[in-house]
Amino acid sequence: MKILVIEDTNSSLKILCHHIEKMGIKAIPASAGVVGVDLFVTETPDLILLDIVLPDIDGFEVARRIRQLERPGDWTPIIFLTALNKDEDLEKGIAAGGDDYLHKPVSDVVLGAKIRAMQRIIQMRQSMLVLTRKLDTANHELKRLASLDGLTGIANRRHFDEVLDREWRRAMRQGTELSVLMCDVDFFKQYNDTYGHLEGDECLRQISKALTTVLDRGGDLIARYGGEEFAAVLPETSLGGALFVAERMKQAIAQLGLANTGSAFGHVTASFGIASAVPTPAQNPPEGGQGEAGALPESGPLSLVKAADRALYEAKDQGRNRVCRTSSLDTTVN
Repeated sequence: MKILVIEDTNSSLKILCHHIEKMGIKAIPASAGVVGVDLFVTETPDLILLDIVLPDIDGFEVARRIRQLERPGDWTPIIFLTALNKDEDLEKGIAAGGDDYLHKPVSDVVLGAKIRAMQRIIQMRQSMLVLTRKLDTANHELKRLASLDGLTGIANRRHFDEVLDREWRRAMRQGTELSVLMCDVDFFKQYNDTYGHLEGDECLRQISKALTTVLDRGGDLIARYGGEEFAAVLPETSLGGALFVAERMKQAIAQLGLANTGSAFGHVTASFGIASAVPTPAQNPPEGGQGEAGALPESGPLSLVKAADRALYEAKDQGRNRVCRTSSLDTTVN
């Protein structure tokens, strides 16, 4: 522990430092206010004993400057040393950033008791800070895990809904285009029936990795939408741009070379549906319009998901292993 002692009377300064060092604590002497402020910066003491009457700036100003220099969340106890005993002096000292008072002449017994009390407070505060940091880390990790799909490790349906709602509102404010992509693994029931559910799980994990490699922009999101279905949010992406992404995803799945004897193609493939729109206030649901379980409202971003889903079913109706797109939120075309 280090204690900064700011006292202009040389004899008092020496006595205080002597008492402190007898307790096995390092004393840092300063005979003027500005010097004390400088030493606070360079020495980072754990406690400050501060005389009110100083030759340059008074102790109240020293305390104010020290509080201004502290980083957010930091706190260094300040005990004023004074012969003043008026209530208004006490109030002024606390307002300036002080925490306690010692009246001169200072008894070494009282000084030791004050220092030990402040040590306990500092230790308790440090313990609380450590615990708070651990809790913050744990909460961040829980939040991260809550947004991930347990099987594939990519975003889950809930996180997809949250991101889509946020990107929809942002696109509406900025007047930019937003695209949604839906992907469904073809003949996946037959895959599970042929190879078993454990192999089916591994197939989905490999597909999720392949889809993730295609998305190379920070704002894009791929998520497991449910079962063998995946979905992507593509901010500031036109229908043509989404089509390019979907074709790359289709190729990435084909390049996995996963056999599927239950498929008409002999290997694992996927069908894709894409939709794009520039959101408008007329399409937008009320602010905070998500349901209790975080589901998207029936208007706004959900209309884009429904349009992409219709395009996906069109792709499956046309023979699977292809990409279909929607030119509006109501009409589906090749």
